[in-house]
Amino acid sequence: MASPFQFQRYGQSGIEISELFRQTAQHADDMCVIRSMHADIPNHEPSLLLMNCGDNIQVRPSFGSWVNYGLGSLNDNLPGFVVLCPNGVPVVGSSNWRSAFLPGSLQGTHIDTSQSDPSRLIENIVSPQHPTRQRGQLDLLQSMNQRHLAQRGVDAQLEARIESYELAYRMQFEATDAFDLSREPAYIHKMYGDGLQARQLMLTRRLLERGVRFTQVWHSGGQAWDHHNNIEAGLRDLCGQWDQPLAAFLSDLKQRGMLDSTLVLWGGEFGRTPVAELPALDGRDHNHYGFTMWMAGGGVKGGHVHGATDEFGFAATENPVHVHELHATMLHLMGLDHEKLTYQYAGRDFRLTDVHGNVVQEILR
Repeated sequence: MASPFQFQRYGQSGIEISELFRQTAQHADDMCVIRSMHADIPNHEPSLLLMNCGDNIQVRPSFGSWVNYGLGSLNDNLPGFVVLCPNGVPVVGSSNWRSAFLPGSLQGTHIDTSQSDPSRLIENIVSPQHPTRQRGQLDLLQSMNQRHLAQRGVDAQLEARIESYELAYRMQFEATDAFDLSREPAYIHKMYGDGLQARQLMLTRRLLERGVRFTQVWHSGGQAWDHHNNIEAGLRDLCGQWDQPLAAFLSDLKQRGMLDSTLVLWGGEFGRTPVAELPALDGRDHNHYGFTMWMAGGGVKGGHVHGATDEFGFAATENPVHVHELHATMLHLMGLDHEKLTYQYAGRDFRLTDVHGNVVQEILR
C-alpha cells in the first residue's frame, strides 16, 4: 500500500518529511530522525509498557520516574514528572507512568488537559481555606502519619503518602500560575494556534520553565492513531491537530534558549505495516519490526537521519535501534549512565534497560 501523502526534502539537511507536517518540517535541521526503531511485540499493551517502562510484562518503573530518581527535582512546589493526557487514560492506564518499586513520590502526576480552565485541571487546586488554617490541619495530619511511620518502620507507601500531602499543599500556591495559559501574551497563542494540542504544548513549555524534569504529552486517552482503516482521512485530521503546535513548541524553546537543554521525543509504541489491512484495504496493522521516531535538542545531532528499513518499510535493516538502545541514549543525553542508574529491589540491582542496551553514539552531537 503506497503512501497517500507526498514527501519532500526540507532544510539544509534535506530530510524527507510528509506534507502533513509542513510547519514542523521547518525544523528539519534540528531533528534527529531514527528510521530503524524496533520493539518486541505488535500489541499496544506490552509495547506501551516497553516504551514507557523498559519491560513488556513485569512491573517496572517508568522512564520519567527513573529520570527524577537520577536527577532530582528542580522545583519542590511542582511534581517532577507530569503526564498530560486528556479524556481519560491510555491502554494499561497509569502503568505507563508508574514508579513501581521506586519511591511513590516519583510516579507521574496525571493531568486531564481536556479542561481549559486552569482551576479545573487539577482537582481542589484552589483551597477554600485560609493558608494558616490549612497549614495547621496538615501539620496535625503529618504528625499522625509520622507517628504511624515510626511504629511501622520503613514503609514506602506511607512515606509517599506523607510527601504527596506536602506536595499537594505547595502546589496550591504555584500550580495555579503554571497552568494558567491566560498569562501568555497574544502572539504566543497565535503562534501555537487553537485547540487541545496547542494548549498541551504551551503548558509543557510553562512546566519546563518552572523546573518540571519530565513531561509526557499524550494525544488522548483513547487509541486515536490506531488506523486499521480510513488512514488517509484519519491522519490528515490528527496530524493537522499537531503540526502548528509542534512547530511552535520547537520555535518557542529555541527563542527562549531552552532547546539545547531540553530533549524532545516524538513517536509511538510501534509502527504500521507497509501493506493494507482487510477488509477495506484502506488501513494498516501493527508492526514492531521497523518504525520511525525523532528527537530534537538536548544534545542530539540535528539534521540527521539514522538507520533505515528494508525497501518495503517493514523491518529495520540498517543500524537497528531497539527501545532499550533508545532509553540508554536518552539517559546518556541527560547525563545519566544507564548501567549505573540502578535501584536495589528483591535482592538485585534493577535499571531501566535491565541487562540490555547500548548508547547510539552516531546520533550524539
